[in-house]
Amino acid sequence: MISLAGRDILHAWGKFVFTGVGLGLLIGVTLTMAGVYRGMVDDAKVLLDNSGADLWVVQKDTQGPYAEASSLPDDSYRSIQGMPGVAQVANVTYLTMQVRALDKGKPRDVRAMVVGVTPDGAGHPGQPSYLVQGRHLTRSHYEAVTDIAAGFSVGERIRIRRNDYTVVGLTRRMVSSGGDPMVFIPIKDAQEAQFLKDNDAIVAQRARTAQSPALNRPGVPGLLEAVIAAQSTNTSVNAVLVQIQAGADPEAVAEPIRRWKHLSVYTRAQMQSILIEKLIATAAKQIAMFLVILAVVSAAIVAFIIYTLTMGKIREIAVLKLIGTTNRTIAAMIMQQAVALGLIGFVVGKVAATFWAPVFPKYVLLESGDALRGLAAVVVICLLASLVAIRAALKVDPAEAIGG
Repeated sequence: MISLAGRDILHAWGKFVFTGVGLGLLIGVTLTMAGVYRGMVDDAKVLLDNSGADLWVVQKDTQGPYAEASSLPDDSYRSIQGMPGVAQVANVTYLTMQVRALDKGKPRDVRAMVVGVTPDGAGHPGQPSYLVQGRHLTRSHYEAVTDIAAGFSVGERIRIRRNDYTVVGLTRRMVSSGGDPMVFIPIKDAQEAQFLKDNDAIVAQRARTAQSPALNRPGVPGLLEAVIAAQSTNTSVNAVLVQIQAGADPEAVAEPIRRWKHLSVYTRAQMQSILIEKLIATAAKQIAMFLVILAVVSAAIVAFIIYTLTMGKIREIAVLKLIGTTNRTIAAMIMQQAVALGLIGFVVGKVAATFWAPVFPKYVLLESGDALRGLAAVVVICLLASLVAIRAALKVDPAEAIGG
């Protein structure tokens, strides 16, 4: 059986192919937008996986440390360590900031999440679980392990606030929920960096303290020095990461900590819900709006092209009607053309998205399930878009085949 749609496509194959390529680039953008959202969700899950924690203990009535500011004393881990079901605990701080590279010609700034961890190798939660090069932190000061996405190399010097650090190890896929690479430094250095004041502010603070009668009492030696020392140190952390014993129920371990330590505790499922449903919820809605707009634009393009191709062969359609071709056959021809256009566009879009996704600065995760759903959506959109051209074709009068 002769395929009317195939013969018509071959007759104007150039216009058809170039239109399919243009549509394919639009579909590629659509698939990429879906991949951006999947990448954001994956970054959030990777952040939780890389922490190595089963529970996150944070300041009471906050959703920290990723979604809100959280501050609790750095000795809180001692009392948590003795709670039933707790296997291991570790303090951690998180600070998103600009990290400066010093060793590669002109200094450059890299936006990163600086993570303060206990420098004892990979034993405590919070530390990178594996390295692709170098070693873990072993000293209490001035060492750093960075994600490879930051562009640093082992042995390179970087600056965080006023202190310089030597990169001793590199890891991979250690990123924040926003996709920023992580830089791990000793927790004491991180505590200092988080609340570090400039020299003028320190001098002004000490002057105000010295002028306060309550803090600089006559006849109380050492009081002023003790107050200044307390003001110059930071003893807070953002969270305590908890690993529970094998077989223990996370919620059963978390409840006594909430009740007796007056702190907020989140399980893995709860923290993932906070990250995905609250932290990136607005970005997800934004991407969803883009997907809807792109789908509407794609449908409009297909409808316009198929309608234009149909109107260009009005006389041919009239001839088909004159020789007894049924409306069903004509409608099937137009639908086949629309679907063929969509399939060409989908193949081009999938290939384009696969090639340009790694170039994006943030992680783009292209899942096969999204591709299959995208293919189904493309076919449906093309079928619906062809209805306008079908309606116009069915109105053609066979007499036009012999008319002037």
